[in-house]
Amino acid sequence: MPATAAEIRTQSSPLAGLLGACHPLPAAAVTLLTAVLALAVGRPLPGAALAVAAVAAGQLSVGWCNDRVDLRRDLATGRTDKPLVAGTVTPRAVAAAALGALLLCVPLSLAAGPRAGAVHLAGVAAAWAYNLRLKSTTASWLPYALGFGLLPAFITLPLPGHPWPPPWLTAAAALLGAGAHFANVLPDIEGDRATGVRGLPQRLGVRRSAALGALLVLGSTAALVVGPPGPVSPYGWALLAVTLAPLLLAGRRLGGRFPFHATLAVAGADVALLVAELR
Repeated sequence: MPATAAEIRTQSSPLAGLLGACHPLPAAAVTLLTAVLALAVGRPLPGAALAVAAVAAGQLSVGWCNDRVDLRRDLATGRTDKPLVAGTVTPRAVAAAALGALLLCVPLSLAAGPRAGAVHLAGVAAAWAYNLRLKSTTASWLPYALGFGLLPAFITLPLPGHPWPPPWLTAAAALLGAGAHFANVLPDIEGDRATGVRGLPQRLGVRRSAALGALLVLGSTAALVVGPPGPVSPYGWALLAVTLAPLLLAGRRLGGRFPFHATLAVAGADVALLVAELR
């Protein structure tokens, strides 16, 4: 039997509630991706650490903002898995944490240089725009595509010569971000509809959103496999084939967070391929 809000409140500390409200799994995944990419492209350790700190601050601000903005809808749908609904952390504390992380993100981002900093802050601004308005429009996918698509540029622009990432890498990141949006929303589509959230996945419905999300993630892997110059490695072909398995399962197992976790697994395999190609 699920725990009641009162039981969760007595078992959790405010700090644990604050941590749970930041969407820790996706925040950690994006931050880890940043660290791997920064080291793979040859960023010096101090610069790589600053980039990781900037992305971590941005992700924390976005996660806390999301839970605070969604509080009314989460209460309406009985989301006792959310710390704000369970009462383990106060709305004021989450709002303050979101703004504090956002303020910290600005100097950390600009420490990478004005162009790189502006690129990262544009991605963070897109994520905040999603939370505050765009999640209920047909453009709900756009902040994800923009935020993920700009991340490689934040990593490469501080390098000597200030190079932009190759188009295939930007495309792969943007497709992955858009696919992650569809996969992440799937379990909540019915509740979102009931509370007035009408983003693109909610308008398409569960089955079509699952199929589109799977295709977007597959397209991301394909861009990484065939985009770089030269012959495709055996690992690349194997990854492209293996990617089909979790995505097909994601399309069948529509309940729970399996589609989103499958997307994260594919993203990890994609990063391994990218690191191998950059070495």
